[in-house]
Amino acid sequence: MTDMPEAPANPFVRKLPLIAIAVVAILGAVFLRDYLSFEALSENREALIGFRDNNYVLTALTFIMAYVVIVAFSLPGATIATLTGGFLFATFPGALFNITAATLGAVAIFLAARWGLGEKLAAKMESSEGSVKKIKEGIDNNQWEMLFLIRLVPAVPFFVANLVPALVGVPLSRFAISTFLGIIPGAVVYTSVGAGLGEVFARGETPNLGIIFEPAILFPILGLCALATLPIIIKALSGKKGL
Repeated sequence: MTDMPEAPANPFVRKLPLIAIAVVAILGAVFLRDYLSFEALSENREALIGFRDNNYVLTALTFIMAYVVIVAFSLPGATIATLTGGFLFATFPGALFNITAATLGAVAIFLAARWGLGEKLAAKMESSEGSVKKIKEGIDNNQWEMLFLIRLVPAVPFFVANLVPALVGVPLSRFAISTFLGIIPGAVVYTSVGAGLGEVFARGETPNLGIIFEPAILFPILGLCALATLPIIIKALSGKKGL
């Protein structure tokens, strides 16, 4: 954990970022759900396109910052933000904007959780005995594979995938790299859906957000998941052979 920024010494101060995230997340779920929705995007699409055409760089920077805030504070609307990235900036550079913003937001949650809870919990797991220590050692021995796996599996909530690594002592650089690379498949799929929203709006329809579970897209992602788990399986089999 040598690449981690130094956490504040005061235990309460260390927990403040995590407390702030929890409070803002609750308030956002109550007050912002209607504003971060597909309907809101549809109603404001012409104004957004006009502003983008006149202020492209400012729009891109504002979009990235807004996306970072949505992810960092676990606000509703992350999927809508991804679609918006495709709608405003096409699949590329929209996907790059989405991936960058999501990674920065994930890092913010990771740091808050690590400062507030993770270091103490990781130390307890390290010093414990029995099954708890075995679980910790299993994660440590397969960090890259596990990090990529939780990013690639569509069923793992993004928030959970941000918290778990922070609580088991994953280095910040490894978390950031695996997040950026691991979310690329899903981000590209949803950004491409967003890039086609113009036609969807014209037909008065809603986008198919379940597209990632369609065989043509799901099977390649599952293939990547299998590749991520292959080294874990090989290590396990090698360990058994060595007994």
